[in-house]
Amino acid sequence: MELTDAQALALRMRSLLLGPGAGPDSVAGVVEWFGAMQAQDMASGLWSLGVRLPAFTLDDVNAALERREAIRTWPMRGTVHLVPPADAHWMLELTGVRMLAGAAKRRAVIGLEERDADRGVEVLATVLKGRRLTRAECLTALADAGIELAGQKGYHLMWYASQKGVTCIAPHVGKEQTFVLLDEWVPEPNRPSREEALGIIALRFFRGHGPATRADLARWTGLTMTDVKAGVAAAGDALTTVRVDGTEMLVAPELLDAPAAPPAGGWTALPGFDEYMLGYKDRGLMMDDAHLQAVVPGGNGVFQSTIVRDGRVVGTWKRTLGAKAVTIDVFPLVPLGAAEREQAEAALLPYSAFVGLPPRIRWPQS
Repeated sequence: MELTDAQALALRMRSLLLGPGAGPDSVAGVVEWFGAMQAQDMASGLWSLGVRLPAFTLDDVNAALERREAIRTWPMRGTVHLVPPADAHWMLELTGVRMLAGAAKRRAVIGLEERDADRGVEVLATVLKGRRLTRAECLTALADAGIELAGQKGYHLMWYASQKGVTCIAPHVGKEQTFVLLDEWVPEPNRPSREEALGIIALRFFRGHGPATRADLARWTGLTMTDVKAGVAAAGDALTTVRVDGTEMLVAPELLDAPAAPPAGGWTALPGFDEYMLGYKDRGLMMDDAHLQAVVPGGNGVFQSTIVRDGRVVGTWKRTLGAKAVTIDVFPLVPLGAAEREQAEAALLPYSAFVGLPPRIRWPQS
């Protein structure tokens, strides 16, 4: 099937749970839909859930995470994601193995011996037994055991223990990150075969991001193209092929039952670290190349929050939480008239409702 760019973008927004139509109604459902959601920045991860669960407040999402509807760990690309708890073990084994393969090089750069890294994992496995500790408490336990933590060594050890499947990140206590033992937090993990696991991750990626390319899946997971092809084959009829401007892409076939050119979602305010932006190698459907510098200043990997109109980025925004209000500064990337500015401001209101603070919206460049 041939799709225009507009049709592909509309389908993609629905896959991303940002277009019209009902989606999952729980944190567990949203995270399972995607398979994994970027959550390196916790505030962004929380709003990624909130924007897809319009009836939820920040407290509601935090409560769901406390109920273990999702957990955070480093399943792929060396970055933190929210994943379904029962799937954390096999995801780490499937996609994390390549990150572990590169850990020795990283340790050489930061001056950490492998024996000290492994001893650090043993220390954390002991001190976390039956307990939940903050990052600071974990680092103190490592230091008390005589393990050097200078520079990036402490961060590497916390990553390494989770990458090995020993620990995972539990919900914050106040503003502090906490850690637990993965086996205690998830006592009954799913254990698919490797072929089944490849099929599951392929299905979830294209269901939650399609239409997308095999290269998008390879970039998102860090898997080889050989594994990507095996995953697509294992998913079978749960995926179908379309062509977008001559490029072959994959999508969940049920999306194709919708009207040929549905709306792409109206106006939406998204966090910077959202699957809308991070799930793709080529972001041309959603954003002009000329705007990339504004969305990722300096190409440093720190994505700005975006204002999206009908699936396309038209501005960025920054928020400052205060005691009595949330101040939101909006920076348009395309000309916006008075009516369009009103629509952009209306798109920001769900965020202020989510955090439970009245908005104070400014346009600094006006």
